[in-house]
Amino acid sequence: MENFDDNCAAGHDIVVSDDVKSYILQRNIDFRVCTSCGGPVLLSTTVKPPKPSDYEIYIGDNIIYVSIYQARYLDRIDMDMIPAYCDYL
Repeated sequence: MENFDDNCAAGHDIVVSDDVKSYILQRNIDFRVCTSCGGPVLLSTTVKPPKPSDYEIYIGDNIIYVSIYQARYLDRIDMDMIPAYCDYL
């Protein structure tokens, strides 16, 4: 997997909002940005496991895996990328 400690993937920075950072740290699990019919979504890796081609963005001890297909179009990871039904996690 591609490792980007400075949140640089696909030639540009991907900003992770403070709300998303808090969400990930509170749950203490890894997440993955992947493709859905409605655009990019942020899901737990228990729901959508990472792929070897994913980029990695570190949030504390946790990782956001970013699909290479989403990384080229993604500038920011926000709470609106988390489906409402994921609140149970």
